[in-house]
Amino acid sequence: MTKTNTTPATAADPTVAAGSAQFLTPVVLGLQALAVNGKQAHWNVRGANFVAIHELLDTIVAHAQAGADEAAERIVALGLPVDARVGTVASKAKATDVPAGFTQWDQIVRAVIADMDAVIADVQAAIDGLDEIDLTSQDIAIGIKASLEKDRWFLFAHLAE
Repeated sequence: MTKTNTTPATAADPTVAAGSAQFLTPVVLGLQALAVNGKQAHWNVRGANFVAIHELLDTIVAHAQAGADEAAERIVALGLPVDARVGTVASKAKATDVPAGFTQWDQIVRAVIADMDAVIADVQAAIDGLDEIDLTSQDIAIGIKASLEKDRWFLFAHLAE
């Protein structure tokens, strides 16, 4: 009979797991907040650029959810749990307040960009902090940053003159 190992292979080094979780958890929470706020913005955007922004916000939400999932799965793969419940996200994420009701497209774009900038700052902190701890986790953060920056560029282009 073959013995099955039920603990992650890297769980033997708690320093790597704890360090990676320290830097990736704010990324997970920020991305979850961005996904919620992005969907809120998607439902309530109004104005001349409605269709383009409405559809772009769906893309941003999908990328935020995928990034959150990838970062959270890395933490779990290292043997630690993730707490990204709604209450935790609401209390710990640095997201701004996307307006609750119908809002003109330019105000929505600025609010979502502010949320993205807060997440990008946390991702950059993760990239910097993970350099000496766990290059695999750092690679995940780098990929998330590239995706966020591309989405931010697409959204910002609506404001550029």
